[in-house]
Amino acid sequence: MANIVTKIFGSENDRKLKKLRPIVAKINALEPQFVALSDEQLKAKTVEYRKRLEDGETLDDLMIEAFATVREAAKRTLGQRHYDVQLIGGITLHRGEIAEMRTGEGKTLVSTLAAYLNALAGEGVHIVTVNDYLAKRDAEWMGRVYTFLGMTTECINNYEPYGNARKTAYAADITYGTNNEFGFDYLRDNMKFDAENFVQRPLHYAIVDECDSILIDEARTPLIISGPAEDSVEKYYEINKIVPHLKMDVHFTMEEKSKTVSLTEEGNTKVEELLGVDNVYDIKHIGSLHYIYQALKAHHLFRKEVDYMIVEGEIV
Repeated sequence: MANIVTKIFGSENDRKLKKLRPIVAKINALEPQFVALSDEQLKAKTVEYRKRLEDGETLDDLMIEAFATVREAAKRTLGQRHYDVQLIGGITLHRGEIAEMRTGEGKTLVSTLAAYLNALAGEGVHIVTVNDYLAKRDAEWMGRVYTFLGMTTECINNYEPYGNARKTAYAADITYGTNNEFGFDYLRDNMKFDAENFVQRPLHYAIVDECDSILIDEARTPLIISGPAEDSVEKYYEINKIVPHLKMDVHFTMEEKSKTVSLTEEGNTKVEELLGVDNVYDIKHIGSLHYIYQALKAHHLFRKEVDYMIVEGEIV
């Protein structure tokens, strides 16, 4: 029965594709009009679309014309014309859905449609690939289309993780890179203490190539940033001398159930006095503050033979 219903009404995918074909027809209808434009007139379309966005139109309003623009630009720069199936793929990507395409159907060219359209907002587009070679190749190859239309293209894999060059790459209209590099930059930004040092802009729109591999297979392996441990133990002894001067309920409060401690206002002042600093929450002293909290827990919350044991001279 299910097979009979599918033959009569089509599968869910068939019905979705059927709804997209009239949009493709409208894009095709514009082709003669865009073929007649000079290079300068075609390039000027980007400025026109951005102005229309500012005036209240939406990306969906611009989609048909923008796709026709990219198709013509690709013909002139790459000698490649988007087929109808690629236009359908572009519409699907723009809508935030998965476009499953066979090898040879031109996924790389498909991405230019949705990337250009969403980059018109000026908030940046990320194109995530599975390896370094593809990221660099696609940025250079498809970048010719974007450059022709007055947009900037960069690849973060061309630059070292730290520095202004990486930040500049994220400021481009369209930024290519591998999933690991995008992920590690996100983690590094979240370890910084000043938002001005972030390399990434607020996240806006992304196209993920080989999404089954990146979002499922590779996602099983977490991205971890590790660093060298503190070599010197002098800090422990220094802080351990300070803690006995701090009084419970005066300089700090304690929550036994959750095993947490918090300094009071008076406690902050006392710690600053004992450490000889102006502001214990300053970035330069934040490490000392961490040690103080740990020492307070060790002195007042952790009990021998309950929270820890001493085995052969070592704390366990």
